[in-house]
Amino acid sequence: MTAALEMRNVSKTFGDFLALDSVTATARQGEFLTVLGQSGSGKTTLLRLISGLEQPTSAEFLRIGGKDVIGHPAYLRNVTTVFQHYGLFPHMSVCENVEYGLKLRGVPAPERRKAALASLETVRLEGKQDRRIGQLSGGERQRVALARALIVKPEILLLDEPLGALDERLRLDMQLELVQLHKRLGTTFVFITHSQEEAITMSDRIILLRLGRIAQEGCPKALFDRPESAFVGSFMGVENIFRGTVVSVDGHRVRLKSGQEILLGVWSSNRAPVLGSAAAAMVRAEKIRLAHEETKDGDTKSLAVKVKADVYKGKYDDVIAASAIGDVIIRRWQADPAGSPRYACWRCEDTVIAPLDS
Repeated sequence: MTAALEMRNVSKTFGDFLALDSVTATARQGEFLTVLGQSGSGKTTLLRLISGLEQPTSAEFLRIGGKDVIGHPAYLRNVTTVFQHYGLFPHMSVCENVEYGLKLRGVPAPERRKAALASLETVRLEGKQDRRIGQLSGGERQRVALARALIVKPEILLLDEPLGALDERLRLDMQLELVQLHKRLGTTFVFITHSQEEAITMSDRIILLRLGRIAQEGCPKALFDRPESAFVGSFMGVENIFRGTVVSVDGHRVRLKSGQEILLGVWSSNRAPVLGSAAAAMVRAEKIRLAHEETKDGDTKSLAVKVKADVYKGKYDDVIAASAIGDVIIRRWQADPAGSPRYACWRCEDTVIAPLDS
């Protein structure tokens, strides 16, 4: 099957600034692909190159539906975009907004109204076709924007941080709605966001950009559980990252010396570990427990700590404890036994070790 999107060695410069650096990526037909990254990572530039709003400075190819579209303007690409601020026309009704793309294509009024009503039904806005945009909630406006984008049956639907303007509760609801809509339609979605939570929750696959390059790509579980660098771990929310030096390698099991402590873990990078190289051991807070006694077995790390603070987070507490290699964050779901715990303990298999950078 032809991929919905294929690009190889695509670069984009603005003057002396390299916004995108030799990016190679694909999106399969019907895939929910998320492009994730912080501000300045190149994700919006990538979206604009796919949509045709920008042209690459250099590229081997950029294909949509198997056809190279380099040099083709936006109106000649079967791609539509939903923006964060919707771009709806306040002087038009809901139905007129949704019809707009078909109107530009010269579709007769009765035909485009029928298509608009069907598109509104797809996004659960049936019965609201005659309302004005100002009469809708934020979530309803977002769904109007989706209906308008989907009515032209695009090969790829681009979503440029579409949930950024919504409040938290509505944003969570819209995440689920978008996932369900994607499953119903089978359209290829390319979703742009800076939120690792959105990426983990919604995607089939994630491309994480950093400074115009791909830092890591894979399924959400791979980026969450097996970050390939300290940068990826930090971006994906790993709370405990201890820097050190690789002192031994046994297959995928690596020992890292951090201060005077030895941390045993699983190597996660596709680059082989090198003795003496700088690396980082990463452990998620929920994998660590507090204990009164040191654990002696070789598959568990016991690190002497002194509790500094206990931060209430509603469903859990985050305990911050000082250690010889830096502060440790422990996620605690229930109260500890009486007395002050002296150790932070975790299984070595829950420790990921990787280079500092991608």
